[in-house]
Amino acid sequence: MASHHLLAHIADPSDVKDTVSTELASVRVPMLRELSLPVPVVTGRTRLREVERSFLDDPDLRAVAVIGDGATALLTRLHLETMLSGRLGFGRALLSRALVGDIVMWNGAQFPADHTLRDAASEILARGLRDDDVLVVDADREPVGIVPVAVIFREVGLVFREIALRDQLTGLPNRRMLDERGAELLANGVDPGRMAVLYVDLDGFKQVNDTLGHQAGDALLLAFSRRLAGAVRPNDLAGRLGGDEFAVLLFDVDDGEATAVADRIVEVAQHPFSLHDTQLRRSATVGVAMGADLGVSSSVLSPLDALLQHADGAMLHAKRAGKARTGRITEPEATGAPERRALIRLRLPEALQQGRLRLHYQPKLELRSGQITSVEALVRWTDEQLGQVSAGELVAVAENTGHINALGDWVLHTACAQARRWRDEGRNWSVAINVSPVQLAAPGLASTVLAAIDAAGIAPQLLQIEVTESSAVLDIDQASEQLHELQAAGVLVHLDDFGTGYSSLAMLRRLPVSTLKIDQSIVGRIDSDQADAELISGVISAAHILGLTVIAEGVERPSQLERLRSLGCDSVQGYLIGRPQPALELDDPRSMMPAQRS
Repeated sequence: MASHHLLAHIADPSDVKDTVSTELASVRVPMLRELSLPVPVVTGRTRLREVERSFLDDPDLRAVAVIGDGATALLTRLHLETMLSGRLGFGRALLSRALVGDIVMWNGAQFPADHTLRDAASEILARGLRDDDVLVVDADREPVGIVPVAVIFREVGLVFREIALRDQLTGLPNRRMLDERGAELLANGVDPGRMAVLYVDLDGFKQVNDTLGHQAGDALLLAFSRRLAGAVRPNDLAGRLGGDEFAVLLFDVDDGEATAVADRIVEVAQHPFSLHDTQLRRSATVGVAMGADLGVSSSVLSPLDALLQHADGAMLHAKRAGKARTGRITEPEATGAPERRALIRLRLPEALQQGRLRLHYQPKLELRSGQITSVEALVRWTDEQLGQVSAGELVAVAENTGHINALGDWVLHTACAQARRWRDEGRNWSVAINVSPVQLAAPGLASTVLAAIDAAGIAPQLLQIEVTESSAVLDIDQASEQLHELQAAGVLVHLDDFGTGYSSLAMLRRLPVSTLKIDQSIVGRIDSDQADAELISGVISAAHILGLTVIAEGVERPSQLERLRSLGCDSVQGYLIGRPQPALELDDPRSMMPAQRS
């Protein structure tokens, strides 16, 4: 599909804006007719004494409308009392026989009944009116009633507050409305255990923006938001969180009902989107979180925040499983503690700014030479409130909060600087750093890495980039482009966690990888399970045919080491070789070498 074909039909930006305005029209703005209070109507020839008596008989009467020869006016209680009191109290005597028409301002502050609140408020401000009430008239300038100025501005405030609670592109509720609505329902006794959140992500949206432009992306989001609103139940609240991410709040539901709504969203997203004359196919991935999944309440997160984080994790889990599906995580060990994630989210920016993170380095033993020639840099964070924060926890939160690039830059520059110090000490150890899928998807990753190498004054061969199978498979074309640029500059690329189920050896022909790292889940049984030993033997042989070296992770026993050596594995890493340590505490490599068999 050529991008110009779609853009030719969305050439005018007002196309999307007009549609958005239509969506926001659901935020109804009342007309003055609907707010008008009825008032008695008198003629200009009515005596003031009669009108005064009407005000005395009805303490709640604010004003009367006055009609004359083709003119209208408003006489308020305040204006009448002011005129009757007069200077030095002589007004009542002087006006005892006066007519209403003698004291009113004909055709003063009047507004058509079909004026909206915004129109009326704008005119009041423009004219600097200080009246307490304004007269509302119909198309024939006949009085309809009065509207207090205070009511106009109060209603305007409510309308604009409603607009502030809605997404400006789609007209759906925004995150603020979702928060307020959820808190309101919980305060009114809704059972948190029967509350659910669906976290919805539109698959492949970035490619639409990149190839067809942001205007086409906006049109797609608008079309999807309509389907989303139509897929949920009448009492559910579907909103847009931002970008291509949406959320749905469900109340008084069980597992089956929540999953049914999620499945329906996945199903409606799979139908082609008609953007003018162009058919575009996309899908959606949905994460489901039930209040019952969260267990005890959190003192840091609101129930809604906890559900959103839980549903977000379920959505990401479903994406890794293949997208265009519904995901749910129910195992406590898989979900993590929402309260702890919230604390990590709160304290991570300060930890980055104040340099509280540290890198530890785990050695890798080259079996042929029996030498330590490289180390893997692993981030460590010990917080006064959180205690030890694992790398997995840290990276997961950093990816969701947008801090992953800052974290990755810190790891990159710190590792390069340490490689330079070791080189100056006579140790030409290369340092491997882990790159997250978010970093791998950023177009500038290769230039960022090469700039850090240049700043540290080291050879590119002293830095190794480790990517996981999952991060490469999610966008293999983008990953391949980034990694080819790094490889061409001399940076070695390792494929980490190989064998965890995301890819195959055939995929390696598409990636510029120099080394495979076999996951410890397979290595763990190599000395006790013949099937695992044969599997690893096959991987090593295939990798060598492709010109790749192999590192086995998680080596903890001498029997594992000897079996790997016999299978022709190139290098090993694990607690048997050395635990991750600060650079200053890393032992002399000769003291870390296990006994080498002759």
